[in-house]
Amino acid sequence: QVQLVESGGDLVQAGGSLRLSCVASGLIFSNYRMGWFRQAPGKEREFVAGISASGGSTGYSDSVKGRFTISRDNPKNMVYLQMNSLKLDDSAVYYCGARRAVYGSYDYWGQGTQVTVSS
Repeated sequence: QVQLVESGGDLVQAGGSLRLSCVASGLIFSNYRMGWFRQAPGKEREFVAGISASGGSTGYSDSVKGRFTISRDNPKNMVYLQMNSLKLDDSAVYYCGARRAVYGSYDYWGQGTQVTVSS
């Protein structure tokens, strides 16, 4: 079955950096668009960043543009989220998702990794 497993979440001070990783199994990774989402307590899950199946196209939410970078390594079935200049508002559980179609809802989700930014 398909599995997405995130890692790299941690407690970090504001202004610091973290790199999240997500490894996929059970699917042809290079056929899937990948995305990072996050959910803070009491809030809905929100889109953070997305990357096309080939890695040639990326997109970001306005709140992270210029600070976060999404990338992927198809031979390793990995997607990454480099997070710099972290802010208190970036604290959330971060999830990776996989989507086969160009548009629409995501097909698969990981279990999430906690990122906590402290002052």
